[in-house]
Amino acid sequence: MDFIEIQKLISDFNDSPMRELEIETEGLKLKLSKNELSTQMVQQLQTDAKPQQESKKTEKDSKQISQNTTVPTPGLTIDAPMVGSVYLQPEPSKPTFVKVGSAVKKGDVVCVIEAMKMMTEIKSDVTGIVKEVLVKNEELVEFGQPLFRIEEN
Repeated sequence: MDFIEIQKLISDFNDSPMRELEIETEGLKLKLSKNELSTQMVQQLQTDAKPQQESKKTEKDSKQISQNTTVPTPGLTIDAPMVGSVYLQPEPSKPTFVKVGSAVKKGDVVCVIEAMKMMTEIKSDVTGIVKEVLVKNEELVEFGQPLFRIEEN
């Protein structure tokens, strides 16, 4: 594959709805991603941050004790059932599934989580109004992480 072919491939990828593309041939490995952070970058950042977090933990713990006395926002949360990248819209050019103030019914799709190249629709367990969107588009989420706060009807 020569430089012109690679430029054409990148251009076609940028114009497509695909989020990631990985090509491996003899002597060449090419990975393209439209995600903000790759999984490897996030893992590296987490590894680098752990020693710093440990030393600051006692300072943060004492500050959090005083800050945790606030009243939590009412409503139920829709939590991530898996680790992956969350997408708040079906395609980059389409509007979000839901936003603050949107009415949702039980079973409505509120976002999609991509894990290991598999897209999983995340559906609301309740009927109500979206009060808060707790994640950003294309953010990496953890299992059980709250995604939305819903005020149940």
